[in-house]
Amino acid sequence: MIMRNEPGGQAAASADGRGMSSGTLIAAAVAVCVAQIALAIPAVLNGVFQKDLGPTSAQLTWISDAFLVPVTLLELTFGVLGDLFGRKRLLVGGAVLLAAGEGIGLLTPGLGTSTSTRVLVLWISMAVSGIGAAAMFPTTLAMVAAGTHTVRRRARSLTIWAAALSAGNMLSPVLGGWLGGYAWGTDPNASWRWAFVAVAVLALGSAVVSALLAENSVSPAGRSLDWYGQVTIAVALFALMFAVIQGPTSGWSSTEVIAGFAAAAVFLVLFVLAEKRSAAPLLRLDLFTIRPFAIAAIAAIIGMFAFLGTAYSTSIRLGSIQGFSPLKTAIAFLLFNGIALVLIPVTSTLLERYNPRWVLGAGFALIAAGDFWTATVPASNLSIGAVLPAFALVGIGFAFAIASVTAVLVNTVPNRLAGMVGGAASMLRDF
Repeated sequence: MIMRNEPGGQAAASADGRGMSSGTLIAAAVAVCVAQIALAIPAVLNGVFQKDLGPTSAQLTWISDAFLVPVTLLELTFGVLGDLFGRKRLLVGGAVLLAAGEGIGLLTPGLGTSTSTRVLVLWISMAVSGIGAAAMFPTTLAMVAAGTHTVRRRARSLTIWAAALSAGNMLSPVLGGWLGGYAWGTDPNASWRWAFVAVAVLALGSAVVSALLAENSVSPAGRSLDWYGQVTIAVALFALMFAVIQGPTSGWSSTEVIAGFAAAAVFLVLFVLAEKRSAAPLLRLDLFTIRPFAIAAIAAIIGMFAFLGTAYSTSIRLGSIQGFSPLKTAIAFLLFNGIALVLIPVTSTLLERYNPRWVLGAGFALIAAGDFWTATVPASNLSIGAVLPAFALVGIGFAFAIASVTAVLVNTVPNRLAGMVGGAASMLRDF
């Protein structure tokens, strides 16, 4: 395992140079779990959104993606802001903003108001919540990266961080399935509002935990806001996401979709040129000359696409084809993500004793094996027990993969670049 520390790197980790406290790790774990719940839960509620609001397919898709867009666009920027102004206040502020966004969602008008107006309010709600989550994701990882300086401590902390992320993925379908259709006998067409209440309460709780337990850390040396980089990468990513999201609705050969892909390509080139000329780049491109970092980045993109494809196809199989209830469908996601919590000691030991690249490869291999196993069970078999062992195999693979890919990305760069790597790792995970 490669760990690169610099003179003074430990002093930058916390106010007194002692490294990361247990309270900081707890605050980071709670925050990333809550942010992941908030990110994942809108997709769980698509069915009740459709019944209550009656949106078009494009409008429905953009409810979830209105959250994801600011998360993807702003993670690198918030990594810089945390380095400059302090990660603790960014973590607290992001959680409060997330709660505020969920509160806006509760103001969505009821029946009698046009669908477009109701959907617009939800879009605004998701965008504000997404900005808050965009502050939380990279900040939590940057705190872990900046505050750990030994192989054992970092392996343990990254495993806990990855398990908390998985816990958010695990809890969101259960929370959404219950509150979205069964909570307290409410109208199933409008009970999605209870999910917004739950996320707001969790976000405020995260803010309190961070304020009480987290220690502040900064790494201002050589860091400043790179406006040209931010604008170009934001336009590039938004254009790419717009084209991908609108493709199924407007047609892949439509003018707007082709224009989106073209704009994404042009502004990505402009981003690279801007970063090469910047004295304080948003993303140091020379990180990708570090072979382990570059390999892990590529593996993260390909592997996360594979895992998300597994999750999406499973939800279609269990929910749409086999007709299972949301709560029964959630069993699959409990296995996909919850196993990471059980395997914390195992994953931590593996990362400590072996090169994370081997653990990463084993994780993706287990996901593939679980997918092949699932494919051998016909959809006409309505016993969920027939596919549970395969889902468990996918969950074990994901537990190994998410922790090890994060470890490779974090361990191959200096601690003073914690905010940048936190933002880059979070953005790669989102893709």
